[in-house]
Amino acid sequence: MLAICLPALVSAQEDSYYQEDFYYLEVGGQAGAAYYAGELAPHAFMSMGETYGLQVRCKVDRRWALQVKGQRQRVVNTLEAGNEWGVRAGRYQVPMWHFDVTGEYNFFNLGWESYGVRVKRATPFIFLGLGMTVHNLHAMIGDTGYPQLLIKNERQMDYAMYVPVGVGVKLKIAERWQLQFAWQHNLYVKNGDGLEGGGKRGESPFNDSYGMNGGNVMNNDLTSTLTVGIVFEFAPGKKICTICPYSLYE
Repeated sequence: MLAICLPALVSAQEDSYYQEDFYYLEVGGQAGAAYYAGELAPHAFMSMGETYGLQVRCKVDRRWALQVKGQRQRVVNTLEAGNEWGVRAGRYQVPMWHFDVTGEYNFFNLGWESYGVRVKRATPFIFLGLGMTVHNLHAMIGDTGYPQLLIKNERQMDYAMYVPVGVGVKLKIAERWQLQFAWQHNLYVKNGDGLEGGGKRGESPFNDSYGMNGGNVMNNDLTSTLTVGIVFEFAPGKKICTICPYSLYE
């Protein structure tokens, strides 16, 4: 995060000469679609579900920012009769909560109205950071009308660490409002194999079902989200006069 923020200090003075107000903080919400890929869904887009959450962003300048985000996702899977795990057929889901901190870079100086020629009303952006997923190891809860799978009286929560990486586009729709489209891919680096739930860590009937754990350190599950968000800007910075007093030297 320090490596991301330090270069921003160099360009902060350049951005301060723009006419319109600059807001240091943003808050908003996002919602969209998500998928999980793992033992029960070996390919992308097989296990689809909704996702939604909140975000807070602290901007260093118009290019660089630090974002904190919380997001809920469901792992949704359909097991057919006679599946290889001997589990009763049905459609099952596991709730997950993602919490991450990311550094963000905007390719253009985003603004609403300004005399600065480099200010744009839309910009692509990229982000990278570190996050944690919280999920239930014991429960795979069936939808209404479907059977329940491996439900136990106790509820043991577990966590998994991931690296969030993604791209997006921001659009200014008003002076203090933004519309954002973002795709985020979570690369799990710790406890990331077993997000399907179904039992204690290492005892899930789905975990390592093909006997490949240990041969590949990156043999973990994946989650990915595609969201649309609305963001409000606040905490304006100190205004700086941009009119140079040339008359003093005439």
